[in-house]
Amino acid sequence: MKKTIIVMPVANEETTMGGIIEKILALPYDNLYLYPVMDNYSTDGTRAIIEKYEKKTDKVKLIFYKESYGVISCYLEGFRYALKDGAERVIEMDGGGSHLPEEIPRFIEKLDEGYDCVWGSRFVEGGGISHHPLYRRILSSGGTILANVVLGTRLKDMTSGFEGFQRYVLEDLKLDQFLSTGHMYQTEMRYYCRNYRTVEVPIHYVGSESSFRFQVVAEALRILFQLKKAGKTIYRDSGKSATDKQLPGKKKSGKK
Repeated sequence: MKKTIIVMPVANEETTMGGIIEKILALPYDNLYLYPVMDNYSTDGTRAIIEKYEKKTDKVKLIFYKESYGVISCYLEGFRYALKDGAERVIEMDGGGSHLPEEIPRFIEKLDEGYDCVWGSRFVEGGGISHHPLYRRILSSGGTILANVVLGTRLKDMTSGFEGFQRYVLEDLKLDQFLSTGHMYQTEMRYYCRNYRTVEVPIHYVGSESSFRFQVVAEALRILFQLKKAGKTIYRDSGKSATDKQLPGKKKSGKK
């Protein structure tokens, strides 16, 4: 298998971190690595747990990002480290138990088939959500509908954070020019990758209680209507573009 690195922002996950790492290490791949990314926001024993595994195996590497300004900056810093360390594919997932390690093979399978981007989807056949407040489900499904209308995309899930990329996709993007520092990042990434060869795979999202903040929704709406303009300058001048990635005879985007 090509070298694949999982980038996983973590913070205050001491009750679940060990179990998640064990499940990832138990997967039947000899070239799969885990890069947890954390910052000063994490104040419990999460770091010590990760460092214990780091001493036991070269498959785990802790990235401490002291300049972090939130979870999205940790994702992007993790991508930079993964690319620097020779990742040929990168998988992004949550470290708090919302994303299931046993579903990682679905992403690897589709990347092996040659897809450029693989999106985890709660809303395709076989996907689902559990332990998630009704208003969060409405925000996720409604946000997907609105994003598809505004951006012209056709995905079933525009807000999931479980996803996989071929190396060149991340290399083609200016990671320091993403607009969002919050939940809108997932939609932003999908929009920028709309012309690559993509596929959605079913995932089961395990939610949790969280407070509703109107300013988060307002910020997401503001960014949504800026994305078309931002999408014109997000790609590096490398002689490649997203549209170059479409493989002969294949659809560019969006459906499994």
